[in-house]
Amino acid sequence: MKVIYPGSFDPVTFGHLDIIERCSKKFGHVIVAVLNNSSKKGTFSIEERMELLRETTKHLGNIEIDAFSGLLAEYVEKRDCNILIRGLRAVSDFEYEMQMALVNRKLNKDVETLFMVSKGEHVYLSSSIVREIAAYGGNVSCFVPKPVERALRDKFKGGI
Repeated sequence: MKVIYPGSFDPVTFGHLDIIERCSKKFGHVIVAVLNNSSKKGTFSIEERMELLRETTKHLGNIEIDAFSGLLAEYVEKRDCNILIRGLRAVSDFEYEMQMALVNRKLNKDVETLFMVSKGEHVYLSSSIVREIAAYGGNVSCFVPKPVERALRDKFKGGI
């Protein structure tokens, strides 16, 4: 079975990797789809995010890294895969993710969204928190893998 785990992954965190690794064990093929949102300027380019994901998931044999822009419901159709994976950290995530799941299903009646609950140690973790800590020169080694830590240090070596 093939599934899509979409997100911005700016940057990829241990929380994201936990979901990817768990999906890798449960599904035959996992597409990690990086959202290219042209209205938002990311810390890392799409290419940089994809490379960091490739580097941090290379130990998993059934992971594909891809990028998309536009509607997720259309990307799902293009990839001939109708199962989405979304991670939940807190109740606030559920409300937003439920709304998005219903919208995606309205746009494409075949789309199913499966929710995976984050492990307790990742519940508070978000890419925006990691970016802020890194921007102020803080230690992010307990939040992200080494390649991401190095990339963040290089990105913010001049400070914010």
